Formats: sequence, structure tokens, C-alpha cells
Amino acid sequence: MAYEVELKNINKHFGDFKASDNINFGVKKGRLIGLLGPSGSGKTTVLRMIAGLETPDSGDIFIAGQRVNDITPGKRGIGFVFQNYALFRHMTVWENIAFGLNVKKEDKEVIKKRVAELAELIGLSKFTDRYPMQLSGGQRQRVAFARALAPSPGLLLLDEPFAAIDAKVRKELRSWLRDTIHKLGVTSIFVTHDQDEAVEVADDIIITNKGRVEQAGTPAEIYQKPLTPFVADFIGESVHISDYTIFKGFEEEGEDHPGIIRPEFIDIGIDEKEILMPLSSERGVVKGTYFRGSNVEVEIEVKGVILRGNRSLEKPPLKKGDKVFALIHRIYSFSGGKTAVIENKSKRKEYVII
Repeated sequence: MAYEVELKNINKHFGDFKASDNINFGVKKGRLIGLLGPSGSGKTTVLRMIAGLETPDSGDIFIAGQRVNDITPGKRGIGFVFQNYALFRHMTVWENIAFGLNVKKEDKEVIKKRVAELAELIGLSKFTDRYPMQLSGGQRQRVAFARALAPSPGLLLLDEPFAAIDAKVRKELRSWLRDTIHKLGVTSIFVTHDQDEAVEVADDIIITNKGRVEQAGTPAEIYQKPLTPFVADFIGESVHISDYTIFKGFEEEGEDHPGIIRPEFIDIGIDEKEILMPLSSERGVVKGTYFRGSNVEVEIEVKGVILRGNRSLEKPPLKKGDKVFALIHRIYSFSGGKTAVIENKSKRKEYVII
């Protein structure tokens, strides 16, 4: 399979710290990829090595089929967008967008046409004579995006592109970025530690942890079929269970039964009428409720374990101290080194092995 970007057996140390541990993955042309992981997981190092700003200790990096390890950043055909915009404060919007084209000594008419196209694309045609300090954070990031695209790079890299922007604008900019990149068809990789951001924006997600790739796939694949305990815990809201056999419907033989339960795996009801299978439900006590906009997150204690579930705003409200019924539909199990989704025995007859 031909990839637009491919990393093979990449290793990188900073002193005694191993930032990349045998990294392998490929990116298809035109795809928007999210490099997702906690701080220190190695995602930014990977991005910087692709850009040529860091050199791997071993392994090979290919862009458009060409090995680029020994090629300078300026000759890799890459556009780079930084989280702090990195715009030239003394230059106008027009001059910032045109910067890369001027460096390449493009014809003036070519530059004029290209800058006008990009200014229109980012919705700032009427602001090209303004300076960065006269723009909002979202507008500045759009200018940085246009500047990176001006030389028509084959690959666009974005390092935490929304980190310096407030929440409301950040959400608007996510949709804009996704739509714009798909419209242009440019292969893109962006780094983020925000799982919501990665799920909303990316076509595919690569999850990093301790310098390794934990899992790669579409947002739906990673969310629904996590391959490791780390991925199951990192994606979504999760609660770790040391022994899931304490719950009804999950009485299994043998030892070692750690698992993870997500809010969507639980139904919470005031009485048995609100529960699909009341005989398989547990009794619990509400420890707290938290308004989340579209629903209410309910924290309950069941058999000494604190679980979290979601409750519709259309249902009667709950308060701290209320006694409730809780039906656990399924659990992610990691017993014996295998990842499995275990359904409550009232709904299933055997393991579903991922």
C-alpha cells in the first residue's frame, strides 16, 4: 500500500529519555490524521521529525515515496502551523500569507492571485491590510493556516493548532479546519492532547503513549474497540474496576478480573420501571450530579465502587443521597492479556474477543 507519509522503525532519544520507541505508521494521501496522547507521549517529537526539525536516531521517514531523513525542512514540501501562530507582527495579513511565496521568489502576479485566493478561503479578504495584533485569536490562527498553505505544500503539519484559542472559537475553528482541509485535499497531521478535538476533527487517530503507538484507526474504531487498557482509559470517560465479578451478570471463573466501565455502559433509574432488566440491576446511592448541557452525569456508589453514568434531562432529576437502580450492560475486560468486551450475561452467552 502506498502512503503519502510513512514512518518505519523510528527511534529517538533525548539523553536517557526515549521519546520515540520503534514508531511505525502510514498516512494515506488526503487524510486528516490526529496524533493524540498525553503530555510526554512522544506525539510532538514525531511531528517535528516528519518536519525535519528533529532527526531520528534510527529508522526511516518517507514523504510521497521519498526518504527524507537527510533532506532539510525547507525542501520537504511541508507547511507547518504552530500553536502560538508565529505570525510576523510587523507584517500585515497580506504580507504574512505571501511570506513563503516571496522566499521562493514567485512571480508577483502569482503571489497576488494566491494570497487573494487564500484570504478568501479563510474569510479575511477585508482584513488583509491589518496587523496580527488587530485580529482575534481565531483570525490569527486562520492567517497562520493560510501562510502555511501558500506555497502549496504536499503535507500540512499542525502542532496543537487550537491550544491558544478560547473554547467557543476553538469549536468553530475545528469544523472550519476539517471542512477546509477536505476541500483542498491536502494530507494533514495535527497534534493534540484533547480527545474530543481528535474525535471531532480527524479522519484517523494515532494514539501515542510513552513513545509508542498504542493504536491507530478511525475515531469510531478506537472508541468502540480499544486494544489496550491505556486506550480504553484515555478515550472516553472511564472508571477502573479491580474485579468486575462483583457485579451481577459478570460472575466469571478464575482470577484477575480488572476492567473499565464507561458512562454509556450504565443505565440509571429511580425505580425498576426505568430499568430494562431489573433482576440484573444493582442497588446504588447517588453521590453527586453534574449538568453537562445535553444530559446530567450521575456519580453513584455501587458495592463500594464509584461509577459514572449519564441521565437524560427529560427524566426526573436525581439528587445526592437518592437510592437508585443501576444496570451495567457491558465492561471492557483485560484479563489474561486479552482485550474483550463482556456483555452482561442477561444479554450474551460468551465473550466477544476484539
